[in-house]
Amino acid sequence: MPEMTSDALLARMMTLHPKIIDLTLDRVWDLLEKVGNPQNSLPPVIHIAGTNGKGSTQAMFRAGIEGAGMTAHAYTSPHLARFHERIRLAGELITEDALTQVLDACYDAQNGTPITYFEITTVAALVAFARTPADYTLLEVGLGGRLDATNVIDTPALTVITPVSMDHEGFLGDTLAKIAAEKAGIIKRGVPCIVGPQEDDALEVIEARAAALGAPCLIYGQHWHVWEERGRLIFQDEHGLLDLPLPALIGAHQVQNAGIVIAGLRHLARSGAAKFDDNAMEAAVRDATWPARMQRLRTGPLVELAGAAEVWLDGGHNPAAGHALAEALTRLPAKPLHLICGMLNTKDAAGYMTPLQAEHLHAIAVPDEAATLTPEQTVEAATRAGLTATTATDAASAIREIITHTPDARILICGSLYLAGYILRENG
Repeated sequence: MPEMTSDALLARMMTLHPKIIDLTLDRVWDLLEKVGNPQNSLPPVIHIAGTNGKGSTQAMFRAGIEGAGMTAHAYTSPHLARFHERIRLAGELITEDALTQVLDACYDAQNGTPITYFEITTVAALVAFARTPADYTLLEVGLGGRLDATNVIDTPALTVITPVSMDHEGFLGDTLAKIAAEKAGIIKRGVPCIVGPQEDDALEVIEARAAALGAPCLIYGQHWHVWEERGRLIFQDEHGLLDLPLPALIGAHQVQNAGIVIAGLRHLARSGAAKFDDNAMEAAVRDATWPARMQRLRTGPLVELAGAAEVWLDGGHNPAAGHALAEALTRLPAKPLHLICGMLNTKDAAGYMTPLQAEHLHAIAVPDEAATLTPEQTVEAATRAGLTATTATDAASAIREIITHTPDARILICGSLYLAGYILRENG
């Protein structure tokens, strides 16, 4: 009988629970017990929650750790092109053999009892991390925090909360305070928490949770500051000032994300956990890469089709991401901007599009996603946001139409990580 591939195992895991999202930790704790509690055998954990910037922040943490000559496991979701992107072992994407081994072990241990896809694959990642030496483990929350499958580490080295905004209201609550309470659920007793820029309602909840658990907080605007000055990133805390390059990742929000990372690395260095010097801080901002976050596509069929036009890709999908994207675009040389946008029906499409200013928007469906907005629905949302928009069959047909009229356009494909993943797979 041929060995089962990771894709076949993952497809089988999708059948173990009828719901994609069902927030509880009971099933996770049960499976962790069955596979030997790998969460208790991990390298020191940095646990990252928040609405926006989790992935970019994790990427900068990894770059800083590697810049100090160390290695880090990393867990993120969702993946873009292949599931293997979710799991890095000591800095390298998990191999097919290693992935199939841990997936198979978890599937056998679960023995057909209900568990969600995200839960069982998160446990598989923890098993892989426990089997492989590294200096740190970077865990990115999937949804919320309090009941997320990653929230099983008793005493992480550090918790991190990136900016909190409205998103996933159907699961996390209909106010910023309720959503912040879910994110703050990763805070652990006595464990330092790095807090990025927050609105007052969110910060109040986070501070209250930390105080109740005796968790010291290092908060943007109180304990550390970061800003851009004359094309440089300036970071300051009570221990001094750092003058660093701007992040390789584009946008003012990436300056803030870099500040979170620098605050975290400086705290770990002061606590004696590791030696993170100025070179490590510079590596964190200079060397981080993160696909589908203002990513310029430079090769592939879509780029060839576009000719002289630029093709960019961004997976942001909520109003805060729309504002961040609009600001990032102002940092590029002026060109006529055309959007190719596909979004899911769980998102505030008009809220996302409102900050964006473009010559035109071509609306497409997100391929292979049942929850996609139709192109017509996306056009309606774009119109409410003040954009002129028409439908298109797919990204390629939209590009053809754009370059017919504007051969030197800047084309931005945006609105969904799922769309971004599809584009990366198709563009090869």
